Amino acid sequence: MLHRLLGLLLVCSTTVSGQTNSPAPKLLSVKKIWHGDKHNAFTDLTFFKGEWFCTFRESAAHVGGNGKIRVLNSKDGDQWKSAALVSEEGIDLRDPKLSVTPDQRLMLSMGGSVYEGRILKGRQSRSAFSKDGRIWTAPQRILKEGDWLWRVTWHKGVAYGVAISSGKPDLNKTNYHAGFGIRLVASDDGVNFHLITRLDVPDAPNESTVRFQENGDMIALVRRELGDKQAWIGHSSPPYTNWTWHPSGCSVGGPNFILLDDGRILAGGRQTLTGENAKKFTKTFIGHMTLQAIQPELLLPSGGDCSYPGLVWHDGVLWASYYSSHEGGTDIYLAKVQF
Repeated sequence: MLHRLLGLLLVCSTTVSGQTNSPAPKLLSVKKIWHGDKHNAFTDLTFFKGEWFCTFRESAAHVGGNGKIRVLNSKDGDQWKSAALVSEEGIDLRDPKLSVTPDQRLMLSMGGSVYEGRILKGRQSRSAFSKDGRIWTAPQRILKEGDWLWRVTWHKGVAYGVAISSGKPDLNKTNYHAGFGIRLVASDDGVNFHLITRLDVPDAPNESTVRFQENGDMIALVRRELGDKQAWIGHSSPPYTNWTWHPSGCSVGGPNFILLDDGRILAGGRQTLTGENAKKFTKTFIGHMTLQAIQPELLLPSGGDCSYPGLVWHDGVLWASYYSSHEGGTDIYLAKVQF
């Protein structure tokens, strides 16, 4: 049954357009780099000033509580230790993302939610900064109440990202995702963001990553929560106000991708398969991506509550942080993948 599910999970990689002829990825190694009594989730990864930094959220559960942001550090990518713990009283900090500012500081972008039990009462994005990954400024509110800037990518001195809005003040409606909308925003300092354009993606778009091609064109990968739930891939030239969109062929939770110098695009995220005779089957995948499709070719050791990979191309190998609950606890893993 497991092999049958794996085959079904990968079917979209062979039935959608935009395939590549690149060699399939090969898992070189995987290692658990953090274990604790908390729910550890939603990772990101970067190589900064000759050191590795991995970040994730610690809390009592996937939803609710007062989440804190843990930052791990490693000199060699093998031995990891805690470098910082970022928190804000009464706020659930979640989904931390790392980027490097033009003046060579690390930037943490993250959501800040307010809960009563498991009931969401409000949210607003935060950002924090560090020169060394160890000492961080206090989380600072950015954008406006109800906004969630999910990831930031710097390009030519400007921070770009996609802000998620619920579209309605009631964040706890029967269909929570109904009314979700997204817009592209930009900032010169990582704090003060302005609108570029609203992105016309249907069916509750939310988590989104943007990256840049060598010619300055922008690519976006957007998770969609309703309809067929396929992630959408968008492409736009400066000033990024006109977009072309394609369904990716797959659902993608925690979407991330990077562009290599040779033009290849590597993507990762969570894919969930549901079938008439099968329980929900969830894995973290890695694979090739084009402007028309995603090929989830490699399933990382994972399952259940998992995914949200951080991706770094380093010395010809893809390094991918992610979280998973397949071994009991919800822990942080680091995989190395050959392409």
